[in-house]
Amino acid sequence: MLDLSAGTQMIILFFVLVLIRVPVAFSLALSAMAAMYVMGFGLDMVGDLIVSGIAKYSLLAIPFFILAGNIMGITGIAEKMINFFRTLVGGLPGGMGLVGTVVCLFWGAVSGSGPASVAAIGPLIIRGMVADGYSRAFAAGLGWTGAALSLIIPPSIGLVIYGILAGTSISDLFLAAILPGLMLGVLMLCALPFAKLMPPPTAGESAAADTSFRRVVERGDGQPYAKRLLRSFREAFWGLLTPVVILGGIYGGLFTPTEAAIVATVFAMFVGFFIYRTLSLRSLFACVAESAGSSAVVMLVVAFASLFGWVVVVDGLVSDYSDALLGVSQSPWVIVLMMMIILLLAGMFMDAITIMFITLPIFMPVVQQLGLDPTWFGVALMTALSIGLITPPVGINLFVAANITGLPLGRIARGVVPFLIVSLIGLLIVTYVPAISLIAL
Repeated sequence: MLDLSAGTQMIILFFVLVLIRVPVAFSLALSAMAAMYVMGFGLDMVGDLIVSGIAKYSLLAIPFFILAGNIMGITGIAEKMINFFRTLVGGLPGGMGLVGTVVCLFWGAVSGSGPASVAAIGPLIIRGMVADGYSRAFAAGLGWTGAALSLIIPPSIGLVIYGILAGTSISDLFLAAILPGLMLGVLMLCALPFAKLMPPPTAGESAAADTSFRRVVERGDGQPYAKRLLRSFREAFWGLLTPVVILGGIYGGLFTPTEAAIVATVFAMFVGFFIYRTLSLRSLFACVAESAGSSAVVMLVVAFASLFGWVVVVDGLVSDYSDALLGVSQSPWVIVLMMMIILLLAGMFMDAITIMFITLPIFMPVVQQLGLDPTWFGVALMTALSIGLITPPVGINLFVAANITGLPLGRIARGVVPFLIVSLIGLLIVTYVPAISLIAL
């Protein structure tokens, strides 16, 4: 009879619970507590282990970055940024496809949260692209792939969690992720010509999208280009300044990444209340409530995943599975490729935070034994996990796109394919050319 350790039984039970649609956080908790019972540990330890897992100062960055992104979303900064970049690119090839890609990069540096990026910029980018003649499915593919870049571009919540788990400098991770994030944005532009392979929107869809788009973004047609550009720049200035405030403060030594999240929140409130005057106490309260709900979901996963990770360590799975991974090949790069494949497959079924808590206790000893840079590995890992957000069958961003656009999930998935291909190419580059991540350190 096959003798499985308590830790291995825990992992099997976790996947069984996920497959029968038990929420991921509770799947982690139930499987971990079952393993603790089998191992003979009292369940009275559960509370202490959970508290010790989330009682980390750096985790405060998560709710504040989510709140800052949500406040930025309701103050109208997204519309003003889109208006500025649309005016800037003028008649360049790609039109709103180019604008959407650039705005996704900037918004990733504003919010640090994929869901916040989806809510703030996704619908507007889709309407603008449809008005420019792109199919709705392709536009959704670009918008939600771009939103996934928030996992990579600092201030990324994913990088904050990785830094805590791996014991790596979060500031170094932020700095290392800038160039790879920009490179992935450029690769997204390479996917724009594939839009010609998809059926264009109907005349009614284009007209409706154009009317809706004009309602929130004033193009200023008929005015001189320089005047329109200057006006749109003045309106978007505070949004464009946000990444400078956040990242400049971190690398200037003015505050830590955790403190940067609080600064970003205060800055967003200042812009909303006193600059654009689009933020009220009522809308701020609603935004705080929504952000608290989003943060609670993340922190619940973090809390129960820490319990899961404790069992992995205590049962000795780290050394067993790490040794198995090291035995795959003598080449470090083959082993790294295996880890990236595991992350991509896991991303098809689970969220990024859960994957990190499950895999990093096993992967990090391997990274250290191979002598690889943990900062570079964090950027490569986050690139792989960002792809999971747009990968069927459980790509979170795909479901959000289907809900907002009203399109079937299969049609959305076809629109994502060109961006999935270029993202995989980007992952290979980030993985096998570490200098891209480390050159800034």
